[in-house]
Amino acid sequence: MKVSLKGLSPQNYVCQNENGDALSLSGDKSGVSPMESVLMAGAACSAVDIEIILEKMRQPLESIQAEVEGVRAENPPKVFTKVHIHFILKGQLKEEKVQEAIDMSVSKYCSVLTMVAKTAELTTSFSIID
Repeated sequence: MKVSLKGLSPQNYVCQNENGDALSLSGDKSGVSPMESVLMAGAACSAVDIEIILEKMRQPLESIQAEVEGVRAENPPKVFTKVHIHFILKGQLKEEKVQEAIDMSVSKYCSVLTMVAKTAELTTSFSIID
């Protein structure tokens, strides 16, 4: 895995992967901050896992959304100390299967959240929309 970063202006960057896909990041609050991108990556990483796991469980997922809230330490390096992810799933899903899929993602499969959990209390919740 390899990515690159190019400065566009002071504290504004474009990051690119080997396929040419790009993401803009900002350190001056004019765009997505690097730490916000970690929360976004954690949500996406887990959502991918949940979709795959629910499919294997034969649970008909129509869509998934996530709302993530992170609390950071007051002193540098200001790591996350608490992260909560609330998943909103649509479909005719069994609650116990959704909980199992979320637990599997967070505890076993999602590498982003595994890293975040090294410094943060990680909690999850979910709601299902029929």
